[in-house]
Amino acid sequence: MPRTKVRPRQAVDDDRPASANYHTHALARGLSLLEMLAAGPQPLTLIDFHERTGLPKSTLVRLLSVLGEMQFVVRVDERPAFRLGHKVLSLSTAYVSALDLSVVAGPHLRELARASGQTANLGLLDGDQVLHVCVEEPDRPIRFTVQTGTRDSTHCTALGKMLLAGLDPEQVTAHVPAEPMPRRTDRTITSLAELRRELRRTAERGHAFDDNEGSVGLRCLAVPVHVDGEQIAAISVSGPSGEVQRDRHRTYLDQLHATASAMAADGDVVAALGMVYRSLMPPKGGLGSA
Repeated sequence: MPRTKVRPRQAVDDDRPASANYHTHALARGLSLLEMLAAGPQPLTLIDFHERTGLPKSTLVRLLSVLGEMQFVVRVDERPAFRLGHKVLSLSTAYVSALDLSVVAGPHLRELARASGQTANLGLLDGDQVLHVCVEEPDRPIRFTVQTGTRDSTHCTALGKMLLAGLDPEQVTAHVPAEPMPRRTDRTITSLAELRRELRRTAERGHAFDDNEGSVGLRCLAVPVHVDGEQIAAISVSGPSGEVQRDRHRTYLDQLHATASAMAADGDVVAALGMVYRSLMPPKGGLGSA
């Protein structure tokens, strides 16, 4: 009678493709649960997760147990319901602190400077001044020069007027100099009433224009940068008055709007901008009015 050849038992290889696929799916499912918790302020129950994912409750229990052991989720009552744990905050804090706004926004502004041939600026409000948080200059001998970290006036610059136009009217006074505002040229706006009229025009047309108001021979155009419907910054192009002519405004504005949209879609830029914005701007309602 022929002998049957017995094959030796093989150990399970966790590195083989099938196992890798299983772990990949489990990781993706776990991350999707964290995203669901991050999307709203209320804890979610096992039934909530089941209805939103279609996953079996037994699978959800295993995933949430692992996330709970690693402190990415916390069980908050006996239903059971879950909320995000402190490890999520640790990761987000480490991520944001590692971002350098000038580094992540730089490529967008460099492309804007290259396409427009003018100096590209990214600014945020800092009290009654504009803080230039990133500047990129074109590769040409004649150009407007400003350093990253420079502060400038709000009432006579395109960046400043664009940022002011995005505020509630009662907030504006806290972000402009006292009257009479410093006159930089014979075109500088020096009264609050005139500035408010200019800000209304700026808000209506969606862009700001500095026509030799801050410096003789310099013109600037600026547009807002919106994140989740809120204006948190502005970008501009600045150049010689003879080049930033009105018949070229549409070209510059198209370039500015394209750059603002690209920045708003860049997660690293949004995170870094948000961090700087929150450090500079008090909560709404916290500003004095006059």
